[in-house]
Amino acid sequence: MTAAPAAESPVLDLSALTRRYGSFTAVDDVSLRLPPGARHAVIGPNGAGKTTLLNLIAGTDRPDHGTVVLDGADVTRKAPHRRSRLGIARSFQHPVVIGELSVLDNVTLAGWPHHPRRRGAWRSPSRYREHTESALARLETVGLAPLARRPAHTLSHGQRRMLDLAAALSGAPRLLLLDEPAAGLTDVDIERLLGVLGALPASVAVILVEHHVEVVAELASTVTVLAAGRVLVTGPTREALTDPRVREAYNGTAAATAADSGPPAGAGKVAAAETRG
Repeated sequence: MTAAPAAESPVLDLSALTRRYGSFTAVDDVSLRLPPGARHAVIGPNGAGKTTLLNLIAGTDRPDHGTVVLDGADVTRKAPHRRSRLGIARSFQHPVVIGELSVLDNVTLAGWPHHPRRRGAWRSPSRYREHTESALARLETVGLAPLARRPAHTLSHGQRRMLDLAAALSGAPRLLLLDEPAAGLTDVDIERLLGVLGALPASVAVILVEHHVEVVAELASTVTVLAAGRVLVTGPTREALTDPRVREAYNGTAAATAADSGPPAGAGKVAAAETRG
């Protein structure tokens, strides 16, 4: 009899993560396991704890309880820059760029700590050229290579988003955290974003926080829905998006909002996804 293959070790293993701010619990006992190459989305009503969860994974916030394990190593107490060197990269809700630097220099600087030949590269033309060539390849990937020499502050919002993504990819991460990458993008920009993320190497695991359900459906194979900091649903994308509890969570948020404020972002799209399903 042939033995069954061993289960693949997760690239990320979150166990009972909890984060409180005074009497408010932003993330409440969240556990999640991601295999290498996962494409996983985290969605939920406004205030559900999605960005806080990314903060806990990236290390910019510390849990009150629980653990973060990356490739079998406990990184719960490691600083963000140490987690970055271990393979965690992140893009933000608001693109983080250094406006005074060129587009190319932004990506070169972001990738510098991860480059195997970074020591003394400023004084070595050949090593510096190696760094910039690597950065230029990242810009080519996101469609910004023609703008490499422009100051970053001259870019449009969509271009800044792509620059932020190129910077996050510059360290060849094992785990990529994306916080609302489609926010504020035009339809053309979203198509470009989908193309770039769809072409990521299978070795890179992705956690995507996004309000655009169409983007989630296109990119994610599994989804976790958070509500009031707790996991409401985790499962394959279509099943999670069409789960009645998801609509109830969004409608519950709307009911708690002032009557003239309208539904929370994404509520109508979740309902539409259920109709299409």
